Amino acid sequence: MGRFFRVWAFLVAFGCGAATWAQAPAPAEVAAPHVTVSLLVPPAQIYPNQNFTAGLDFRMEPGWHVYWINAGDSGEPPTAKWELPAGVSAGPMQFPAPQRLPLGPLMDFGYENEVVLPVPMKVAADFHPAQAQAVIGAHLRWLVCRAVCLPGKADLGLTRQALASAPPAPGTDAAAQSRIAAFESRLPKPLPAADAAHFQQSRKGFVLDVQTGIKETGAQFFPLDQTVVANAAPQPVRPLANGVQLTLTKDENIQGLPGQLNGVLELPDGAAYEIHATPGRLAASDSAWRGIATAAGFAFLGGMLLNLMPCVFPVLFIKGLALVQSSQQRRGRLRAHGWVYTLGILVSFWAVVAVLLALRAAGQQLGWGFQFQSPIFLALITMLLFFLGLTLAGQFEMGLSLTSAGGSLAEKHGFAGSFFTGVLAVVVATPCTAPFMGAAVGYALAHSAAVSFAVFTALALGLAVPYLLLAYRPGWIRLLPKPGAWMEVLKQAVSIPIFLTVIWLVWVFTRVAGANALMGLLAAFLLLAVAGWVLGRWPGRNAAGVVAVAVIAAAVALSAVTVQTLGGNRPATATAGKGAEEQGSGHATMWQPFSPQLLSQDRAEGKPVFVDFTASWCLSCQVNERLILDRADVQQRLRDSGAALLRADWTNEDPDITHALAALGRSGVPTYAIYPADPAAAPQVLPEVLTPGVVIDALNSLTGSSRQSAQLRRPAGP
Repeated sequence: MGRFFRVWAFLVAFGCGAATWAQAPAPAEVAAPHVTVSLLVPPAQIYPNQNFTAGLDFRMEPGWHVYWINAGDSGEPPTAKWELPAGVSAGPMQFPAPQRLPLGPLMDFGYENEVVLPVPMKVAADFHPAQAQAVIGAHLRWLVCRAVCLPGKADLGLTRQALASAPPAPGTDAAAQSRIAAFESRLPKPLPAADAAHFQQSRKGFVLDVQTGIKETGAQFFPLDQTVVANAAPQPVRPLANGVQLTLTKDENIQGLPGQLNGVLELPDGAAYEIHATPGRLAASDSAWRGIATAAGFAFLGGMLLNLMPCVFPVLFIKGLALVQSSQQRRGRLRAHGWVYTLGILVSFWAVVAVLLALRAAGQQLGWGFQFQSPIFLALITMLLFFLGLTLAGQFEMGLSLTSAGGSLAEKHGFAGSFFTGVLAVVVATPCTAPFMGAAVGYALAHSAAVSFAVFTALALGLAVPYLLLAYRPGWIRLLPKPGAWMEVLKQAVSIPIFLTVIWLVWVFTRVAGANALMGLLAAFLLLAVAGWVLGRWPGRNAAGVVAVAVIAAAVALSAVTVQTLGGNRPATATAGKGAEEQGSGHATMWQPFSPQLLSQDRAEGKPVFVDFTASWCLSCQVNERLILDRADVQQRLRDSGAALLRADWTNEDPDITHALAALGRSGVPTYAIYPADPAAAPQVLPEVLTPGVVIDALNSLTGSSRQSAQLRRPAGP
C-alpha cells in the first residue's frame, strides 16, 4: 500500500510538471527538498557527427536516497524527458551499480549521498543549426526517500554554441567531464566473452555461478527483473577457483523457472558486470566440495552404525550364519562373497535413490523410507521375510527347485545368497535413520542427482564395510566355531528374529492399510506356507518348483487385490498408533497431531514447540518413544517446559511433514526438533538416538523464565 501511494504521488508530480516545460530559460541546477539536481553537458560546442555523454547529477542530504533502475521492494527510478535541437538524440539513462538499502523487512536498491546518471548523446551527420545557440534541456522526475518519500521534478537546461562543422579546438567543461567519468567507471560492463554465467534451480531459489577467470572472495547480485529474486534475502557466497557462486532466494510470486537470470554482479573491488545467466551446469566450489565430502563422511559413518540399528539385526543374524558356513573356504572366495554382498547393497541403494529422485522430479514430495508408506510394498517385504523365515526354520531348502538351472548349485546359491542378502539389508534398513545419517541424507536429497548418488554410495559402503573387512581378514573368522551339526540349530534359531520382524511389519501394515486388508495378508501367509510345504515335501523336483511359484504368485496377487479393494481403513488420528492423549509409564502426555498451522500458532502465542517426527514403520522411532519420551521423568520435564508437544506421524504420506523435514535439512525419521518461541529463531535438531539427558539439555537451552530453567534439571540415571 505504501508503494502504491509513492508511485501515485510520483505520477501526479510528473503530470503537473509537464505543463511547465515550455517555460524558459531553465536553470542548470535546482535545489529541491533533500536533493540538489544538476544537468552536466561537458562540450562547449554542438556540431555534426559528435558523440558525447551528458549527466544528471543528484546530491542528497545525509540519509536520503534516490533509486536504481530496479528500485527493489519500493520506490521508482528517476526519469527524464529531453528537449533537444533537431538532429540531436539522447540514449537511455545509464545507472551505476547501486547500494542495498534495507527498510525494515524490505530491501531497496539505490544511491545515497550522490550519483551521476550518464546519458549518451549523438549529433547527426546532417546537423544544421538554425540558430547560433543550442539548448540541451530535460524535464526530470525523481523520488527521494528516507523514512518518507517525496516526489520531485525540475526543468533543467544548458545553452551550448551550435556549429555547422567541428571546430579546430573544441572546448570542454573539464569539471563536468571529470564528474561524469567518475560515475561512468562504475557502470556495469558486459561480461567478457571468455567468462560465463549459469544458474540452476535449488529448493529455495537459484544457485548462480559466474566465472570471471580468477577466484572471487565476495559478490553482490542486483536483479534487473522484479518478482524473480527475493530482494531482502541473504546471498551466501562461495568462492570458486575461477569465479564466484551465489545462493539466491526466489521471490514468493515467481511462477516457474525463468529462462534467464538478469542482473548486475558487483565484486569487492567495485567492478560490476551485467549478466544474463542461462540454465546450465555449475562448477563446484571449494566449500561445495568440502560440503559434499562432509556429507559423504557422515553418510559412511551412518552406514556403519546402521548395522547396529534394530532394523538390521535380522540381516546380521543371516550374515553371521554365512560367515560360520564359509569360515573354511579359500581367502579369494571369501573376498568374492564380500564384494558380491557389497554389490547387492550398492545396487539397492542406487535403485532407491533413482526412484526417489525420479518421483521428486515428477512433483512428488518424498523422503527416506518413502516406500514403507506404500501398503503394497509393505505386504511384499513382509511376505518375503515370512518366506525366508520358513526356509531358515527348516521347512524347505531355498534354491533346490527355484535356482537350480545351470552350473553348480552350491556356487549359484552362495553368490546369489550374498547378493540378495545385501539387497535385503537395504530393504530392512530404509525405515531407520542412524546417527550422522539424517543430516547427510537431507543434504544429498537437497542437491543435484550427482551429489545424491555420491552420498548414498558412501552410505552403502558404510553399511557393507564391516562384512567386507571380515572377508579380507580371515584371521578374525577363525575365532568363530568350526562348522558342525550345531549350525543347523543356529540356522533354525535365526528364524526367530526374522519372524519377530514379520510381526512388527504386520502391525505397520495394519497401520498403513487398515484392519480389513490384514485378512488378505494373513491369507497370503497361508499360501506361502503351502508353497514351502510343497518345496520341502518334493525337494529338487521341477514340478514342485512350478507349483510353488504358482502358489507364491497367487499369494502376491491376493495381497495386492486385498490392499486395493479393502485397504484404506486407516486410523483416524495421526499420532504414531496412539491417541492424542498417550499413556506412558502411567503418565498422560498430550501430543497433538502436527500441522504447520498449529506450529505457527503455538510460536505466535509465545510457546516453544517440541516436534517428534515419527512413523509406525520406523523401529528406531518406536524405541526412542518407548524408552525415552515415555519415561515418567522426561514427560514431567516436557510438561514443566511449557512447550507445545506435536507428533508428526509420517506413517502415511503427508506433504506437510515432508516439507517440514526438508526445512530442517532432513529427509527421514526419526527427527526431533525444538522450535523456540521466537518465530525468527532457528529450530534445534536433536540427535537420532535420544537419551534423557539429550532431551532435557535441549529443553534447558530454550530461552525462558528463570523459574523454568530452575525446574528443568537433568534427571538422574542414564
